[in-house]
Amino acid sequence: MKAQPPRNTSETTSTDEPPFSPVTRFRRAEEPEWHWLENRDDPDVSAFLEAANQESRAWMMPLDGLVERLYHGHLARRELAVHGLKTALDHHTYWSETAADADYPVWWRHPNGREQEATAFLDLHARAERQRFLELGDMALSPDEHWLAWTEDISGDERYTLYIKHLPYGEPIALLDDIASELSWAEDNRTLLFTRFDATQRPDSIWRLPLSLEAGATPRAEEPICMLQESDPEFWVGLGKTRSREWLVLDSASKDTSECFLVPAREPATVPRCFRPREKGVEYGVEHRPGHFYVLHNREAPHFRLDRVDEAQPDGVWQPLVEHREEATLEGVDAFAWGLVLTERDHHEAQVHVRVIELDPHHTVTLDVRLPLPESPCSLMLGDMPHFASRRLRLREESFVMPVRWLEHDLDSGERQVVKTQTIHGDLQPDALSCQRIWATAHDGERIPVSVVMRADLVGHPLPTLLYGYGAYGEVLDPWFSVARLELLSRGMAFAVAHVRGGGDRGEPWYLAGKMEYKENSFRDFLAARNALVDQGFSDGERIAAYGASAGGLLVGASLNLAPEAFCAAVLDVPFVDVLRTMENPDLPLTTAEYTEWGNPDTPDMRRHIRSYSPLDNLSALPYPALFLQGSWHDSRVPYWEPAKLYARVTELGSARGPVLMRTDMDAGHGGASGRFKAWHDNARQDAFTLWALGLASSGTAG
Repeated sequence: MKAQPPRNTSETTSTDEPPFSPVTRFRRAEEPEWHWLENRDDPDVSAFLEAANQESRAWMMPLDGLVERLYHGHLARRELAVHGLKTALDHHTYWSETAADADYPVWWRHPNGREQEATAFLDLHARAERQRFLELGDMALSPDEHWLAWTEDISGDERYTLYIKHLPYGEPIALLDDIASELSWAEDNRTLLFTRFDATQRPDSIWRLPLSLEAGATPRAEEPICMLQESDPEFWVGLGKTRSREWLVLDSASKDTSECFLVPAREPATVPRCFRPREKGVEYGVEHRPGHFYVLHNREAPHFRLDRVDEAQPDGVWQPLVEHREEATLEGVDAFAWGLVLTERDHHEAQVHVRVIELDPHHTVTLDVRLPLPESPCSLMLGDMPHFASRRLRLREESFVMPVRWLEHDLDSGERQVVKTQTIHGDLQPDALSCQRIWATAHDGERIPVSVVMRADLVGHPLPTLLYGYGAYGEVLDPWFSVARLELLSRGMAFAVAHVRGGGDRGEPWYLAGKMEYKENSFRDFLAARNALVDQGFSDGERIAAYGASAGGLLVGASLNLAPEAFCAAVLDVPFVDVLRTMENPDLPLTTAEYTEWGNPDTPDMRRHIRSYSPLDNLSALPYPALFLQGSWHDSRVPYWEPAKLYARVTELGSARGPVLMRTDMDAGHGGASGRFKAWHDNARQDAFTLWALGLASSGTAG
């Protein structure tokens, strides 16, 4: 049965647009595509967005009780007072604590072995009280642990201010404004590295900042010195340091090509040395153990391989260490004094694995083993491991039905000890959930993995379902546990994830098969996943909602144009839906750096291809489902006007089967609200809309 809208609302349905709809009031006949919304200095723009917010609030008012029940139910299920895992560095042990009523954490430390001497050294909650928005970008300790540097964004536009303070009690000093988030200390304890933007907010340069640092004196910065400048508009720079603490690594990379420069970490004024000049289509990264560099690359190895080269002769011949394989993609390498930890992804299982390789002084492999998985599918990754010689690996595990847990794996004894587990309260515990991996058949015969989670007692019943997808940049949707999701599952809903091409769920080939000229595969895969859920008895075909955020909004938007009746509702959060117009404007953030993801529309064939799927360029009077659109005023990645134009144009078409609502957060950026309580409340609002659309708005909880 089709869900009915709440009563007594100013619902904006396409079949009967209210006379005082924001779209009616602000329509400009001379600009039917609503491009005037791109001018944030036009007072009508903010007025239009606020009017849409008021319309959304009015429509949602009958669901306010449900929003509050979802929100408070979520809070009741989680441990609100959070104590982070402790990490011991050379001199102190560090951790964070978030009070039960706090939005942000406080960072603490104590001298190693002297827990009674703990001191708080950075109180983000107190700093946030003076701001409407606060996002921590990066945080870096000087090697001697006397100084802390960090970056803060107070608007959501991802432009950061650099702060520094003497630990533990020094006053924060602002040193630089309008920089990117990344930071790294050189090993001389007086040089800080950071990145800066060009006019399109592309991180295009790496700088070193010599500092005069004396305890008791105000930190003083000298004039920053540029270490690396990237002129190619498709490349972004980044920085880091090897775990051996011997080398600073300066990266410059596009979506398919990379280049690394090395600087001795104790001599940061040294001119950066190019490790290997860039080659079109070749990606590589560098790790280090004394005597050798390790190069993870895809040169003549599309799924990546690992080579080594003598540290004294980095221009020498790369010697193979882990060969290229057809069945797996090598995703990452971490070097330790005793050997390497590899992260690899099985193409057939769509499952990540962690592999340990121990090496003797002659580089002979003495141990090569995959660490065990708690279940499959699941997420498994190496945790924070600052010590180069450590033989106790810290691992992080979770799945759709297993809360996050951290454990330590002793390489010598093989013993595994759980050191922390996420606590879940309430009536629906993880052991009452079921997760299954099914396979959909795409339009071209490819097998698409689909994960579906529900209450175990409802397995075998076609359920109202929320289908989630992303499908871009090679990003992987490895399983993750969500406390808020329990509120939905308890009401009888299933949650499914379509692991479509364009993501990296089945390795590098999966990514390449869903980008550029193959982008349509992502949309077809999403629809195939939807149909498989119905055909295999997991989902009620009349009650399936879609959710996509950012590039996932493109996935959902394009899928709605292809098959609008496949879904009863869709939530598009900061959705990238104006693809062609965005890619035609090189002055916007991200555009030039993403030519190798979406294509350069200066090429006629590529322009035609982008136009063939760009959601805003393919709207027509189709029976679109109910829509909830979310935007952010300060979003520098997907500007607020993309969801705003989608809202206006779909409303004008007058053919949707339900309400078309839009909410713009005027105080946030791409990631939404910065404080955790506001972010959770915003999520509860979206979830209430989804439950209404699925006919579950009046459902109670399990038990």
